[in-house]
Amino acid sequence: MLQNTHIQEKKMSNNKSGFEIRADLLTQAQGILECNLQRRIDAIREYNGYHEDEPRELPSETIDTNDVITAARELYEFVNDKQ
Repeated sequence: MLQNTHIQEKKMSNNKSGFEIRADLLTQAQGILECNLQRRIDAIREYNGYHEDEPRELPSETIDTNDVITAARELYEFVNDKQ
């Protein structure tokens, strides 16, 4: 019984605070958005390399705070879903 209590305490000490969870989700969301934008840019550059006569314009979009927060909320909803 003592061993189980020790293991449970160790697991609980590794739990993250709500702040740490939100910070991690924001970091993940930003990374996903940046990666997706970079993939779109890379795809257009690849296309333009083969179609010099009709090049496509590179996206001029930026990733703002609201985009990151929205994506983080989506990640949180997924993680929090009990299904």
